[in-house]
Amino acid sequence: AAHKTARPGQSPADALLTGDGQYRYRQTGEAHAWNPETVHLLQWAVRSGDYGRFKQFSESSCRLNRTPHVLRGLFDFKQTAAIPLAEVEPAEEIMKRFTTGAMSFGSLSKEAHETIAAALNSINGRSNSGEGGEEPSRFQKKPDGTWTRSAIKQVASARFGVTSEYLANAAELQIKIAQGAKPGEGGQLPGYKVDAAIAEVRHSTPGVTLISPPPHHDIYSIEDLAELIFDLKNANPLARISVKLVSEAGVGTVAAGVAKAHADNILISGYDGGTGASPQSSIRHSGVPWELGLSETHQTLVRNGLRGRVRLQTDGQLKTGRDIVIAGMLGAEEFGFGTAVLIALGCVMMRKCHENTCPMGVATQDPELRARFQGKPEHIVNLFRFLAEETREILASLGIRRFNDLIGQSSLLVSRTLDKPKVRGVDLRRILYQAEGPEGVEGGKERYCVQNQIHAVDDVLDRRLIETYRKVIERPPSAPAAVPPPAAAPVPIRNTDRAAGAMLSWEISRRYGGAGLPDGSITVDFAGSAGQSFGAFLAPGVTFRLHGDANDYLGKGLSGGRIVVNPPAGSPFKTEENIIAGNTLLYGATSGEAYIAGVAGERFCVRNSGATAVVEGSGDHCAEYMTGGRLIVLGSVGRNFAAGMSGGIAWVLDLRDNLSYFLNAVMVDFTRLVDESADEEAFVKQQIENHRRWTGSAWAGAILSGWDGYRAKIHKIIPLEYKRALEQQKVAALDAKLKDIAAMEDLGAAG
Repeated sequence: AAHKTARPGQSPADALLTGDGQYRYRQTGEAHAWNPETVHLLQWAVRSGDYGRFKQFSESSCRLNRTPHVLRGLFDFKQTAAIPLAEVEPAEEIMKRFTTGAMSFGSLSKEAHETIAAALNSINGRSNSGEGGEEPSRFQKKPDGTWTRSAIKQVASARFGVTSEYLANAAELQIKIAQGAKPGEGGQLPGYKVDAAIAEVRHSTPGVTLISPPPHHDIYSIEDLAELIFDLKNANPLARISVKLVSEAGVGTVAAGVAKAHADNILISGYDGGTGASPQSSIRHSGVPWELGLSETHQTLVRNGLRGRVRLQTDGQLKTGRDIVIAGMLGAEEFGFGTAVLIALGCVMMRKCHENTCPMGVATQDPELRARFQGKPEHIVNLFRFLAEETREILASLGIRRFNDLIGQSSLLVSRTLDKPKVRGVDLRRILYQAEGPEGVEGGKERYCVQNQIHAVDDVLDRRLIETYRKVIERPPSAPAAVPPPAAAPVPIRNTDRAAGAMLSWEISRRYGGAGLPDGSITVDFAGSAGQSFGAFLAPGVTFRLHGDANDYLGKGLSGGRIVVNPPAGSPFKTEENIIAGNTLLYGATSGEAYIAGVAGERFCVRNSGATAVVEGSGDHCAEYMTGGRLIVLGSVGRNFAAGMSGGIAWVLDLRDNLSYFLNAVMVDFTRLVDESADEEAFVKQQIENHRRWTGSAWAGAILSGWDGYRAKIHKIIPLEYKRALEQQKVAALDAKLKDIAAMEDLGAAG
């Protein structure tokens, strides 16, 4: 390769050091779709509003594609009778089908992220927040009418910034099951990109690296995915629920399951794309072209009579109207754009996103570099208008008036025959195959979405709770005392009552935002066995007390509410020795409190980023991937405790003196409570007292009564990076205080 790419007068060794252009464009290296010519032409077009320049860009891109550079370069359109352009649906209707890729606030600068949202809102498209959360100040329109809210809010494995307020301010909620070559960090945000604003939105600590682990800890099957879809539909009944999949062999079968799990929208993301900040293995060796995955998914859904129930979307280096039309013929109704949007905003493909040194201020958090950002909403609007107009021209040439009439019509494509080694013998017939739907299935013959999914949220338990507490929701009381109120007549609950509290919290969050109601405004006593996701996304001011037991995912995304679980009155079991709640409790909790008088299952407090929890024992993987919050375990824990923990603090009562065996100590420090400050000991003791007061736990009472003996057995677990960040914050606060004192002294001397 070094001999091949060496320029005249350049040694092979120098060429090897320079590289052959696999990741960054090199004049003598591999051909890149984004090269100096295409970048220049697109930026010229969108800044000048010159459609002619855009056509030059489009022709340059299509010429490269047909070498062939991408799979769709092997397709041609069939010759059909054309119609006048005026008869084709307007560009405004086509632009409603456009979205942007999931590029997070954190991977992109604040200026770039908000510019993208403002542009898409102005054309009735939908921008995607990515998995980084969003500042609440963006949820409302500005006085000048500008709206920088991302219509699509992503819910990923990391659950960064996923609160009841965040979910309530969305038109679509997207579950990211997998990713292609994603713009941004490809699963990790380096600590040097986590400034104070990003840390606040993500409920983390400035300067601490944020890890986005590959699995959703509440999704291990299609049934689990169906539960999360149900949870999110309760958390915002007005939002569409989308699921993002990656194009790969067999994705059609997965997509059929996703459709049966009641997703409204399915995104098939191609392996092309990304800004160069993804890991190299993700850029070149992950997934397959969207043409393959999209065609397979569309055909599978049609065959199973499911196509009419879901919308299909695709993304991955879409640049031209030709790309859009081919994607439509293969089954797509909506289209996502990532890199092209960033190019329009000024990106020049320096591939420096992960280094925080983007010279154009697009993918950096450096204030000096952000000041260089020159992108404007109208640049993106021009891009999308050009794309829509070029799409209309192709539709007119094919004799098609409405885009819906194009969807799934792969018979309008023919394959090109090229005598080139890498495509010789390629058979495209399976991609272009016209699948037939089953007979006798309502909507089974449809090739695009014609009906809404049935989400079964019309008669959930929360509907009755909302009516019961409507006066409180609409006219909240002035801050009542935060003490356990007398137990009311309990509300019966069964394990079929799922996501209790999510819709109630939505009613609160859409009125009052993240502040919610004053503490103690609503207290609901339940009796029985709660179903999955009890107290999911519970908003501030709401307390749920469960006298019984709970299934998996209790407190998922807890958003400021309080959850109390204790055994029924008269229960003979010792709470510290018996399991009372299932697995993956408080997954992605951002704030609030949980007191559980009993032992929890596996993955307790996974991804907790702000809640305070007390439990009397847990299974394996407790505190996994925690980024914040406080956890007190008054008993034994299972294996792999604190794996991937990068924030927050945990304390464990180690009665058997074997915690070190169960601890994953790779990222954490392990000390004793008695060696810490008096303030910290007082905090832990107060939380145990709160636990006793809310749950009536005899075990908590025994610990408090024998505090001098038990305190010596409590160990503290704190992430090393988080500990350093806290120490740096203390030093910075002290320096600021000393400067203030010095300034006051100077002022006094001057006076």
